[in-house]
Amino acid sequence: MKIGLFIPCYVNALFPEVGVATYKLLKHLDVDVDYPLHQTCCGQPMANAGFETKAVPLAERFEEMFKDYDYVVAPSASCAAFVKMNYPRLLEGKHSCISSDKIMDVCEFLHDIIKVKSLPGKFPHKVSLHNSCHGVRELNLSSASELNIPSYSKIKDLLQLVEGITVYEPDHLDECCGFGGMFSVEESAVSVRMGTDKINNHIATGAEYITGPDSSCLMHMQGIARRTDREIKFIHVVEILAAGL
Repeated sequence: MKIGLFIPCYVNALFPEVGVATYKLLKHLDVDVDYPLHQTCCGQPMANAGFETKAVPLAERFEEMFKDYDYVVAPSASCAAFVKMNYPRLLEGKHSCISSDKIMDVCEFLHDIIKVKSLPGKFPHKVSLHNSCHGVRELNLSSASELNIPSYSKIKDLLQLVEGITVYEPDHLDECCGFGGMFSVEESAVSVRMGTDKINNHIATGAEYITGPDSSCLMHMQGIARRTDREIKFIHVVEILAAGL
């Protein structure tokens, strides 16, 4: 099984430590992982802004770059969800889209494919789990509260394998943080209010850290927390899973 590691552009530019942690963790778990050079943006920002035609060349490039891998794994639920949910439509009539069936968030891959039962590191801290909208409702990383189904969380299952960690979940646990890509730009006042409410719910758990599968959500909340002097730290879930590597 050959894995292609996709590191989204904003992760590469702003949170390279998340990409490094993902690679280290996969290698530690004896996954045959490769990082294709010259990979670019998946096209989500263009599509979200209403310029879908500009996302098509990026989708075509992505398809070509990752065509020979069994799975494509990314430390970003939103980018993985964009490829999974939108590439078939963007590439319709051009060729058969294969990336949509191969793409997975790293947490989804670890939980469902590798079926990890133990992790080597320690993280003796209290964390509050942030469930991103894309992860919940498009990748099924956890159960959506509006559905009448048994509760589950693949991310929480993985975090609980880490020695010393205490995992909390806030009130309104799968409510949007307000980032939403272009939404945070076009409706900034509403976005900030949503993010502030979300941060307050996380802080109310007594956690030291807010963690989740999307650096974009964490970045949004971190910016609000810094500007409003809220005492809480932020860390991507894969950095916790790879602790000590």
